[in-house]
Amino acid sequence: MGVSCVQRRSVPFGSVVVADDHRLVAQGIERLLMDCFDSIVLVSSGEQLLATLRRETPDMVVSDISMPGISGLEVMRQVRSEGCLTPFLFLTMHDESSLAAEAIHAGARGYMLKSAAGDELVRAIHGVMEGHTYVTPSLAVDAIVSSGRRQHALTDKQLRILEYVGRGLRSKQIAYALGVSVRTIESHKYAIMQELGVHGTLELVRKAQLEGLIRP
Repeated sequence: MGVSCVQRRSVPFGSVVVADDHRLVAQGIERLLMDCFDSIVLVSSGEQLLATLRRETPDMVVSDISMPGISGLEVMRQVRSEGCLTPFLFLTMHDESSLAAEAIHAGARGYMLKSAAGDELVRAIHGVMEGHTYVTPSLAVDAIVSSGRRQHALTDKQLRILEYVGRGLRSKQIAYALGVSVRTIESHKYAIMQELGVHGTLELVRKAQLEGLIRP
């Protein structure tokens, strides 16, 4: 029996944008996610996805990579440069580890193959929404996910907080984005600074960039 969002979570997440140029695929994903999110928006091109993300702030994006016009990966890069922190999970037919690595290194929180079972997508979504990174196991990219980011004993949530700090967000903004208290964020920041051997935010960002933990 598959795992549903209802079984895993009593209250659904807020909103998700599903981007895929194949209508039947998008509708299939929509049916799988109906119990996961209060609101589901379907778009069929990179341009539509970009326009939607400039207009709205969903809790998550589930996107194909290859779409007419702008690719899903390029859309993510573009909105990241504009300050959008919405987590992306790519659902694609491309099974190349190199592309998975490129997506993760560019800031994606998940990379899955369309051949995966529906309950795997549900598990991946919950993991991403909880601050983890999910990659289809068959791609064997554990080393990719950890490359340059696991030289230090930081959790997935701490790495995500570090990314936000690197983008200039304050603890209150990060707490709001992750749905936790400011005290929790400050505690994680202190632990991160202890792990990296630094004593202030500017020094933390500089060290994280040098270590390859965040992008300059």
